[in-house]
Amino acid sequence: MIFRFFFCYLREKIEKMRVRAKKNLGQHFLRDEDVAWRIVDSLQDPNPKTDENQVLPHVLEVGPGMGVLTKYLLKRTDIRPQFVELDGESVTYLTLNYPEIRPLLHREDFLYLDFSRIFGNEPFWIIGNFPYNISSQIFFKVLDHKDQIPQVVGMVQKEVGERLASGPGKKSYGILSVLLQAWYDIEYLFTVGEHVFSPPPKVKSAVIRLRRNGRTDLGCDANLFKAIVKAAFNQRRKVLSNSLSPLLEEKGYKTDHLPENIQQMMRLRPEQLSVEDFLLLTRSLEENN
Repeated sequence: MIFRFFFCYLREKIEKMRVRAKKNLGQHFLRDEDVAWRIVDSLQDPNPKTDENQVLPHVLEVGPGMGVLTKYLLKRTDIRPQFVELDGESVTYLTLNYPEIRPLLHREDFLYLDFSRIFGNEPFWIIGNFPYNISSQIFFKVLDHKDQIPQVVGMVQKEVGERLASGPGKKSYGILSVLLQAWYDIEYLFTVGEHVFSPPPKVKSAVIRLRRNGRTDLGCDANLFKAIVKAAFNQRRKVLSNSLSPLLEEKGYKTDHLPENIQQMMRLRPEQLSVEDFLLLTRSLEENN
C-alpha cells in the first residue's frame, strides 16, 4: 500500500514537472500537438522500404526539450531514433517521462557532437525544433556532413526558413541559400504562429525540409566557391567585381581574360546570380588562372 501511494505520488509529480525555458539556449517549447505531429510526419523516406530486411534509417532529434516531437518519433516503426540534448533539466524530464529514451539520449552540444561515435559511417536524418540562436550554425554543420545527412526537417524562425528556401532576385536570398541549395532541395513546408509556444517568441516560425539533390561534386574548388559566395553577400549592395576584388587579389586570381558572359556576371549584384551562376563563375576563375 505504501509503495503504491509513493508510486502514484511520484507519477503525479512527474506529470506536473515542467522544464524552465532558458533564454541562453534559445528555448521556446512547442505545445501544439497537431503542429508537432505535422513536423514529425514531414520526415519521410523518398524511397520507402519494400523489403522487410532493409535497414531502417537513423534519425537524430536535436534539442528534444520536453519531448513534444520525441513521443511521436518513439512511436514510429519505420525509423531508428537517437536524441541529443544539452540542457540537464530537459534530460531529467525526458528520462522520467520517456524511460525508453535512456539508451538513445546523448547529453551533449549538437554543434560539437561526433556523429561517427553514434552512427559510424551510416547516413542519418535530422529533425528538431532548432534553437533559434544557433539555427544557422546547425545548417553549417549539416553542410560539413552533407554526404552523411540526406534529409533534414526543422523548425526555425520564419525569416530564416524563407532565406534558406529563397531563390535569386529576392532580398532574403543569401549565403546559406546558395551554399545549401548547391547540395539540397529545400522546401518551405508551413508557417507556425507565435501562440503555440511557451514562452511565445516574438516572431513567427517556419518548418522546412532539406533533401539531398543528385549532385556529387561541384566541379570546382568547394572552398573557393564558399569564399566567393560569402565575400559577395557580405557586401551585397556592391557588384561582384567590387565585392570580390580583395579576395581575388589575395588568391592571385585575374579577371582580365574571363569570357564575356562571366564579365557580365561580375557587373551584377550577388542576389541576381543563381547557384549555378556562382558555380560557373568559380569554375571560370579557376580555368582562366
